[in-house]
Amino acid sequence: MQMIKKGFQRGTVIGCHLCNESSREISSILNIPKSTVGFIIRKWTSLGTTATQPGRGRPGKLTEGSADAEAQSGATELQTSCDLQMSPRTVRRELHGMSVHGRAAASQPYITKANAERRVQWCKARRHWTLEQARPSPPTSV
Repeated sequence: MQMIKKGFQRGTVIGCHLCNESSREISSILNIPKSTVGFIIRKWTSLGTTATQPGRGRPGKLTEGSADAEAQSGATELQTSCDLQMSPRTVRRELHGMSVHGRAAASQPYITKANAERRVQWCKARRHWTLEQARPSPPTSV
C-alpha cells in the first residue's frame, strides 16, 4: 500500500512540474518537503523515471555466475568450493533464490496402458449419469 502511495505522489510531483509549477508551489500544494520535490524532479529529469533503480542494498556474497555454477552441487560443496565462510542460512537462501528446493517429487500411480483404457471406457459409460445414479445405493440385507 505504501509503494502505491509513494509512486502516486511522485507522479503527482512530475505532473505539477510539467504544468510549470515551481518546486515551492508543488511543495506547498502536496504538503511534502521542498528537498523531496527537488529530488524527485532531478531523478525524473536524469533517468526518465522515478522508480527505485536496481542495485540498492547490501550486495550478496555470491556472484550470479558462481551461484549458477554451484546450484548443481550440494550445500556443503557450495561452502567449500567458494572459499567463503557462510552460514547455513545464507546457503539455503541462495539455493532457494535459484529455485533449488529439497522437496521429494510427488509419487505417481503406476497405470498400465490396459488399465488406462479400462478407466476411459468406465468414464465414457457413465458420462450421462444423473446425480442419483452416481450416488451409491444403500446396502441391502439378504
